[in-house]
Amino acid sequence: MATSTVLTAIQTTGFFAPLFFVCFHIIRQFLFIPVAVVCVAGGLLFGTFFGSILSIIGLTCASLTFYLFSKVFPSLIERFVGMKVRWLGAYTSLSTIQIILLRMIPFVNFSLISLCIFEKTKTLGRYTKLSFITHIPSATFFTFLGAAIHNLSPALIAAFMIGLLLLTYLFREKQVFIKWSDFFVKDTV
Repeated sequence: MATSTVLTAIQTTGFFAPLFFVCFHIIRQFLFIPVAVVCVAGGLLFGTFFGSILSIIGLTCASLTFYLFSKVFPSLIERFVGMKVRWLGAYTSLSTIQIILLRMIPFVNFSLISLCIFEKTKTLGRYTKLSFITHIPSATFFTFLGAAIHNLSPALIAAFMIGLLLLTYLFREKQVFIKWSDFFVKDTV
């Protein structure tokens, strides 16, 4: 309900609608609105081509916001590291293909994937580049999905999501690097 109200407001801003749409992508992560919902709405508001472009820009800006917040509020990163350890394990390192595939699954936490990119890259430039690259397939997929969703059966959508999860497993990194200090943990008695 609130999402449709915001999107109606964006639509009525005329010339500034693309700017407000990109800003909505940035604040979306604080409102816990799924990426897929906003990308589908972008396709409805701006068409598949411009909706995809604006969603890619908006998602990249949202990733940059996550990066900046993580530098200002280190406790934010610690919270997401705890979530990553619970869901993926302490030593899991996702490959770029896995990140792309996980971005295409609607129920995977956006900030968790941003954390994986954060851990994979060392500089803001590399983080921005990898975020941008990983947003292209997901934004395009969700925008086009929104245009065709009324023609797809729920079974086909479920099969596609299961296929993405299987591909994520198949494209995993096969090596795990454990720090020397983590391997030899002293027992406290």
